Amino acid sequence: MIIWQFSEQAYYPAFQVPGAMRVTLPQQHCDPVEAGQLLNRYLDEYMLADELGLNIMINEHHAAATCMSTSCMTTLAILARQTQNARLLALGIPLANRSNPLRVAEEIAMVDCLSGGRLEVGFVKGAAYELFMSNRQPTGFMDRFWEAHDLILEALGNEGENFSWDGEHFHYRTASLWPRPIQQPHPPIWMTASSASSAKVYGKMGYTCATFLSGAVARSVFTGYREAYFEEFGKQPGLDKLAYLAVIACANDRETAFKRAESMKSYFTTAARLDPQFRNPLGFNPVDANVRMLQAGPSAMRPRMRNGKPLPLDGSIEEYMDAGLMFVGTPDDVYEQLARFHEETGGFGNLLMMGQAGELSHEDTVDNLTLIGREVAPRLAELTSIPLEVRYEAVG
Repeated sequence: MIIWQFSEQAYYPAFQVPGAMRVTLPQQHCDPVEAGQLLNRYLDEYMLADELGLNIMINEHHAAATCMSTSCMTTLAILARQTQNARLLALGIPLANRSNPLRVAEEIAMVDCLSGGRLEVGFVKGAAYELFMSNRQPTGFMDRFWEAHDLILEALGNEGENFSWDGEHFHYRTASLWPRPIQQPHPPIWMTASSASSAKVYGKMGYTCATFLSGAVARSVFTGYREAYFEEFGKQPGLDKLAYLAVIACANDRETAFKRAESMKSYFTTAARLDPQFRNPLGFNPVDANVRMLQAGPSAMRPRMRNGKPLPLDGSIEEYMDAGLMFVGTPDDVYEQLARFHEETGGFGNLLMMGQAGELSHEDTVDNLTLIGREVAPRLAELTSIPLEVRYEAVG
């Protein structure tokens, strides 16, 4: 199993401010000097991950104290220069919110060159509330997404003459990409899925499929991907095509690990602090998805524990662990929990690890990453080296 260190790079001093953490939080609550110190701290932690043999994942959000990373490609440009071995994953770039997809292709190519060909790229739908900052319409959202996707891949893979693009949403008289990416026709592409139906789309495309904090739903996501991949390519995908994101809190003793988990838990509680009018703008989600949410009620989107009950909003660390959102304990505990979850989901080859989340301090993050890199990662690599047939027999 390949581990990717990930942090949303929060401005957690604002977590004590009442009300929403996104869109409407006034800028007066941000001390830019303190923000700069935190951003540099997070970069140091990513560089430690590289030294420990872990890979690196960056995301982006906007107008949010929960995530100061407003451009994953900017952060990755820094890390492309300052790291040596880690693969660098942008997961992800909200394509339909970008007015200039060719600029996105330029940034991808530049970072791939800076890193010596270590970049991997995730294209995402993005959060509903971010439409209000991008000044884009929710209607026709996915049409824009896929046209931007096609244009970017065309630009990245072009080895001949410059070309023009006359689409429904984007128009370029001349598309000329300088520099070109090292990885051809383009860096590996990732997508995110929260259901089997969306995973099937990416399975047919052969992209790496990641699911975030989905708990028991991850098995159906992975199954949908495998079925579509087999139908399209006539073989089972390797585990490297599947990824799961979770929060990891590791320490030499369980008491310390659970204290770390409590500090990280604010990642979940602050993410829920958003004014209702920004949650689901008209036209952002397809009709059938809105119907399912209405039929299922308020708990429709909440992860579920092994007993089938939805995870309480104020759940305990143990309940978050039971739902598959957090893995907490000593290195042995964390390995055993991940091995069990790996088996329950049918197997995945990438762990997108939030080794820093919420209000976890730099010192605790350093120890957390070091224990995982030295004591957990080698055992997880051995776990996923088991032959595919044996693994499938084990999970039924």
